[in-house]
Amino acid sequence: MHVSKIKRDLMKYFTFSRDGGILFQGGNWWNLCDSEQLVDGSPTAAKPVTVLNALSKMWALVADQQWVLYTAFGALTVAALSEISIPSILTASIFSAQSGKTTEFCRNSWLLVLLCLTSGICSGLRSGCFAFANTILVKRLRETLYSSLLLQDISFFEIEAVGDLTSRLGTDCQRLSNCVGNDIHLILRNILQGTGAFINLMTLSWPLAVSSLVICSTLSAIFLVYGRYQKKAATLAQRWTASANEVAQETLSLIRTVRAYGTETDELRRFTQRIERLASISTRESIAYGLWNFSFSALFRMTQVFAVFLGGMSIFTGNVSAEQLMNLLEPVKKVFQLMNLSPSDQFFSKGLKLEGLKGDIEFVNVSFNYSSRKMVPVMKNVNLKIQSNNVIAIVRTITLLGASGSGKTTLINLLLRLYNPTSGQILIDGIPLRELDIRWLREKIGFVSQEPQIFHTDFKSNIIYGCSRSIRQEEIEWAAKQAYVHEFISSLPSGYYTPIDGNLLSRGQKQRIAIARAILRDPTFLVLDEATSALDAESEYYIKKILHSFKKDFNRTVIIISHRMSTIKAADRILVMDDGQVVKVSGTHTEES
Repeated sequence: MHVSKIKRDLMKYFTFSRDGGILFQGGNWWNLCDSEQLVDGSPTAAKPVTVLNALSKMWALVADQQWVLYTAFGALTVAALSEISIPSILTASIFSAQSGKTTEFCRNSWLLVLLCLTSGICSGLRSGCFAFANTILVKRLRETLYSSLLLQDISFFEIEAVGDLTSRLGTDCQRLSNCVGNDIHLILRNILQGTGAFINLMTLSWPLAVSSLVICSTLSAIFLVYGRYQKKAATLAQRWTASANEVAQETLSLIRTVRAYGTETDELRRFTQRIERLASISTRESIAYGLWNFSFSALFRMTQVFAVFLGGMSIFTGNVSAEQLMNLLEPVKKVFQLMNLSPSDQFFSKGLKLEGLKGDIEFVNVSFNYSSRKMVPVMKNVNLKIQSNNVIAIVRTITLLGASGSGKTTLINLLLRLYNPTSGQILIDGIPLRELDIRWLREKIGFVSQEPQIFHTDFKSNIIYGCSRSIRQEEIEWAAKQAYVHEFISSLPSGYYTPIDGNLLSRGQKQRIAIARAILRDPTFLVLDEATSALDAESEYYIKKILHSFKKDFNRTVIIISHRMSTIKAADRILVMDDGQVVKVSGTHTEES
């Protein structure tokens, strides 16, 4: 798979068409309805929480620190009244100076200094107290939420996505932090300032005050409409963000399986479906904000007198400080650093696709060490031949026997080309592995890891995962029967379309589903990496039956990594590895004994 192919896929998903593209769909484009559900299912319904209910719960969380809030509210009130009085005193000072009233000017000047000091001190006290209360609130909110999650029934975690829950603990709590730390005390301050400014304006000219009140009321009505729309958009955006995070978390945590099955484009498409919906919602929200901003600006400039209410209306606008800008740029820099990482060289060229693959494998003086531990060799000058035989019964089953850290899994990782050898080369039918098309090669390999990789979707999607060709239901059932999992799946209410969660399956069932996935690919190579290491007797029995049926096939190579002597009885040859080297090659388990 080319890098350019991946980039084209990305561009395909994000390019706008002439009629509006994927982000502008349908006549009801503006409608943020609840039917915009997630791709893999509907979010769990939750009881609605009113604003008063939420405020009551937040107050209860900081009830033992009420002195902080009372101090903050008191400082807020004094600061707001001081700021309201400053323009009047400043005007009186100017007029008294022009009139030559020295005594009045001095009195007003000292009063102005006192008001400025009072406003500054109380503003600082207000901000500090709200910040302190905000820290306590968010800390206790997260503790309470996490405690609540830990005490839920297991069935709760079978329904809820992990990414959604972690989003609640992280992003949502941080949003609440911004709400309490900024919005609430700004609302209270601006209500006080707006009320005081309106009273002052009424004493000057009641028609002017009424006109300003009409303008403010119109702005408030528009803001309420926009606020409701923005709230619904934010809720939907939160759902799709959590869903996208869940997909990304699942894909990256299962990257070995994704890479082994060559499904990078499929996972990109799955992730992009979610961020397309997120982009659509965000675009509508942005345009709505633009319309609101236009309405606000037009009404705001209808009269210069409305400038008196600038402080009271500051909740609708905001300035970004230097510190906020740096905090924004820092994660942006990290995101672009990740985006600028060079892709793996295995995606740069298609390589060769061998006709009539036999399945011969040869390691020629192969050594390897991880980039993070360059001075610690994991494999040392390994020379190994695994030959296929098209004349005699053919499944050439090789068991790699050795202790943990001996290099067994590394050998498989090199064969899958998850890593490249530090020195030496690996040959497939005499052709260097680096020269082969990596996607084609991985289609020839069925890989089952020690920890079976089960995706959060239905049984059918899990079994056909990574298959590039069209798969019939009969083929899926055949693979499931070969893996001895068909009877279990068929007993479920929705059969192969039953949504699954790894927590609902035993480890043996997971392994057999993973093996069915590998068998469906009709692989030339079947790789089992410690697939029986922690299975019960029944599950191990089924795995052995699977291996036995494979041995009756032709042109297949089965490679087993195992610690268990009971598993290697099915092997034709045994390779013993120690400290990154092949120290012994023998025939059957009987010969090894």
